[in-house]
Amino acid sequence: MSPRRSYDQYCSAARALDAVGDRWTLLIVRELLAGPRRYTDLHADLPGVSTDVLASRLKDMERDGLTSRRRLPPPGAAFVYELTDRGRELTPVLQALGAWGQGALGERRPTDAVRAHWFALPLLRVLESEGPGLGPGEGTGGGLVEVRLDEGRFHLHVGAGGGAVYGDGPAPGEPDATLALDADTCTAISRGETAVADAVRDGRIEVGGDGPLAKALREA
Repeated sequence: MSPRRSYDQYCSAARALDAVGDRWTLLIVRELLAGPRRYTDLHADLPGVSTDVLASRLKDMERDGLTSRRRLPPPGAAFVYELTDRGRELTPVLQALGAWGQGALGERRPTDAVRAHWFALPLLRVLESEGPGLGPGEGTGGGLVEVRLDEGRFHLHVGAGGGAVYGDGPAPGEPDATLALDADTCTAISRGETAVADAVRDGRIEVGGDGPLAKALREA
């Protein structure tokens, strides 16, 4: 485990950066917001990180109370990493950072890796801020949304009060709504260039499902 480094400044921002300011740390949090992940899964979805750096960051995050590690019961019997309550408190930090960074995204470069679930947090932020009744504790009570892109599928827990806020792959059960769209539309929505309601009306988002959440998305 690497020695704790500190800015040695009596400032809450500096204290926060003592814990999450190292390269890769916040991106590990992004991945773990999907729920418990194995080391190999994290390494696969963080292209560019070395095995040594990933292992070091995970140890540091466990030491700082951001993550915990546990062994899955048989037949899995593998170790998984998951966020603690304190780690999950970084959700709005990542949302704000993502919103701030949208202007710098630009066109995708040939060297840029992409994973479908990297669109999850930006889309969730927009759905909960734009969609009437979709935010935590609001009208529809939220629900499970499966998002289908050409790059793959992920699912969102809209209006979730705690726990995983999204997951990679298809929804684990019958979703309350499905959204089919392309990555360009998803990017435009997260940048604020296109509203969800406009994209639905224009046919750029195909909404499936008959539940209250699907209805709210169609009528937003």
